[in-house]
Amino acid sequence: MALLGALAALVTGCGGAEDDGTAPHGNMTTGTTSTSGTSTSSTDPDPETPVDPPVQPEGSVVGRHGWLSVAGNRLEDEHGEAVQLRGMSLFWSQWAQNFYNASIVDTLVDDWKATVVRAALGVEPDGYLVNPDAEKARVKVVVDAAIARGVYVIIDWHDHSASQHTAQARSFFTEMAETYGQTPNVIFEIFNEPDGEPWSEVKAYAEDVLGAIRQTGARNVVVVGTPTWSQDVDVAADNPVVGFDNVAYTLHFYAGTHRQFLRDKATTAMNKGLALFVTEWGTCEASGNGGIDLEESQRWLDFMDTHKLSWANWSLFDKEEAASALRPGASPTGGWEESALTDAGKWVREKIRAGASNAP
Repeated sequence: MALLGALAALVTGCGGAEDDGTAPHGNMTTGTTSTSGTSTSSTDPDPETPVDPPVQPEGSVVGRHGWLSVAGNRLEDEHGEAVQLRGMSLFWSQWAQNFYNASIVDTLVDDWKATVVRAALGVEPDGYLVNPDAEKARVKVVVDAAIARGVYVIIDWHDHSASQHTAQARSFFTEMAETYGQTPNVIFEIFNEPDGEPWSEVKAYAEDVLGAIRQTGARNVVVVGTPTWSQDVDVAADNPVVGFDNVAYTLHFYAGTHRQFLRDKATTAMNKGLALFVTEWGTCEASGNGGIDLEESQRWLDFMDTHKLSWANWSLFDKEEAASALRPGASPTGGWEESALTDAGKWVREKIRAGASNAP
């Protein structure tokens, strides 16, 4: 996420994937993230070939809420009630492959009380574009484990240049939609973090991939990225994706870099009708380092609670950086003692637990 951050920060000073605060972190060097989406009208599953969704565990979050949908500027469950999900994002799959296992999901559900897990399919470098079967298999392990535990799971195309890989994204999401399109647990995030692409390019890409997903009959919520490392949600709000139902837009922030100005942009977008989903955020600076800012992080949590914005914290990994929830050498199969968690990890875990205890 921070791969391009330093340069971007010099230009914009906010963000998510960079060192400058313009883009969130996430790469083995520095970091990365994602963005965008709302809409209206899609293809329903073929009524002549119904597929029964998996049976959800009794008392599970998906068992209670069922299918999610986008209504106006909010995420709703199948009962028409607003839903706020809280959980963790895994690190890039090509570099955190040992953490892509069912035991990790079990720990997030049982100990952290997470209601959503984000599987970050690393696209490049050294990811899906060169080793598609291996990366896809890692993601599916996490997705299947989340379904088995009755929590929501985001399949994230973790790419800063997705509009240059439209054919590969279409193919991947067509397969994922055919596999999980009748599964209420699954959310598709089709463009993690556009960096220099204008909204017109991101929107065209989103409509292309959305078309591929909806052609399968899948009605799952799709999260669309927005420009400038998924910060320019206000720009997307002026010209949103049309022609598709159940579209939300990604908002990414890192509390040490992105402050009130980005909350103002988010408020503008919501006031114009966009449903936002914070698929990635950190307690630190956009570089993934720079220390953690818990005071500003709490302001963001209060903002997200007020607007019932769902979120996934970056990241559940043991990389030696401020954004990591785990200390270097932490077990890649979960079951962590508190001593294995970073200060950020301890704080975020308690916030996820508190949210679960207050949830309906």
